[in-house]
Amino acid sequence: MANDHIEIYCDGACRGNGRKTNAGGWAAVLRRDTLMQTISGKEVNTSNQRMELLACIKALEEVKAGNVDVDVYSDSAYLVNCFNQKWYVKWQKNGWLNSLKQPVENQDLWKRLLSLVGKHNVCFYKVNGHSGDTLNEMADKLARTAAED
Repeated sequence: MANDHIEIYCDGACRGNGRKTNAGGWAAVLRRDTLMQTISGKEVNTSNQRMELLACIKALEEVKAGNVDVDVYSDSAYLVNCFNQKWYVKWQKNGWLNSLKQPVENQDLWKRLLSLVGKHNVCFYKVNGHSGDTLNEMADKLARTAAED
């Protein structure tokens, strides 16, 4: 989808989150004007947070042209706050250690995501989950379905 402005609604789900064996799903809805594309997938032995990040990564990988204005909507405070509060700046400065001097969780995905975000003009917006936002609900349903398949 090459264009001037894209909206992405992304979500992750995890069946059995926190257990050693589980299934997670990720999904995203990409919209430009009236054109819409959906993507989704499944991972095993994962977490809800990883699925939230992977949904955003996979969606941004669909944006082939560089320097595109992208608005990312997510109900994940973990994802949105990282960018809006610039947690990643401190992580990078501290050698990918958090405030407790422990390795940042999911840093493999954060690094992939930062690389993709750097190719575009991306703004992150927090939406309330399960509040009737049509595209957020669509991403949620796709992610939950992917985790079940």
